[in-house]
Amino acid sequence: MEDFSKNEVIMQSLLFTAGCFAATQCFMIVLDWVPCGPTWTPRSEAINIHNVIFKSDADVVQNFHEGYLPEDGTREEKSSSTKAHDRGYLEYGCSHYRRRCRIRAPCCNEIFDCRHCHNEAKNNINIDQKLRHDIPRHKVERVICSLCDTEQEVRQVCINCGVCMGKYFCETCKLFDDDISKRQYHCNGCGICRIGGMENFFHCSKCRCCYSVLLKNSHPCVEGAMHHDCPVCFEYLFESVNDVTVMPCGHTIHKNCLKEMQEHYQYACPLCSKSVCDMSKVWEKFDMEIAATPMPESYQEKKVWILCNDCGITSEVQFHFVAQKCPCCKSYNTRQTRGR
Repeated sequence: MEDFSKNEVIMQSLLFTAGCFAATQCFMIVLDWVPCGPTWTPRSEAINIHNVIFKSDADVVQNFHEGYLPEDGTREEKSSSTKAHDRGYLEYGCSHYRRRCRIRAPCCNEIFDCRHCHNEAKNNINIDQKLRHDIPRHKVERVICSLCDTEQEVRQVCINCGVCMGKYFCETCKLFDDDISKRQYHCNGCGICRIGGMENFFHCSKCRCCYSVLLKNSHPCVEGAMHHDCPVCFEYLFESVNDVTVMPCGHTIHKNCLKEMQEHYQYACPLCSKSVCDMSKVWEKFDMEIAATPMPESYQEKKVWILCNDCGITSEVQFHFVAQKCPCCKSYNTRQTRGR
């Protein structure tokens, strides 16, 4: 070993330790090598060089678990940023949405908590009918941070204080909402945001609205089924925040309005007069009532023409004071069209 110079020993150690893979790095180390004292040996130098080239996995893991890279900032900076981001969470908003911003209405240039607050205020019965209007939701361009009052273009994070103005944010609908338990999603077919989770609904291209997946293969399609007013309260159903249900005929109505109808013994669709539920038990009661109520002799031969509201068939039937039964579907949901 004494026949070799120190530099030759180092080069052999480098080649043994790193091989061709680190030849370039090894060459640089040889150029920069400085003896490290009287305890130097070829083996100790080889070990030192190996540690320089192949940094221990423990050090790599340690740095990774520190939670940052140089360009990402420290853990303290990240924690501070997160706290600023979440300030005021669920503490601001109105009866319609929990959010940390207000909107400037493009139609009247006034500030409101949300579009529903605007519509309620501007369509109030005390407002001149000529001045009543709804906000064009997609045209909202300015929002005001509820924490620092900074007015800015529509964005999710405040440009001034860095707070998140809504955990759920839709840039298309200009919608902010901190209450993500609603499971909001944007439907491209409808062009608006809906709630309930995208996986639970499907968009019907003919009805032009979203329905529960339970109705995917069973609902009767009606062109633009949701694009009209509720037949009871006259609220526009497509943008309603109240629950909407589909009747067997395919027409839509507020769930509460349908319930109120049934409480007043109204069981026919206000639009087409078809039965809104299974009426077979009721028709059996009608059969019993008619059997127990014979017609006077002068009416026993009287016949009339009827139109069945449920199946749409026109028939000639025996007249009765109680009701006229459709011979096709056995429904009593009929109307007399002409006598004989």
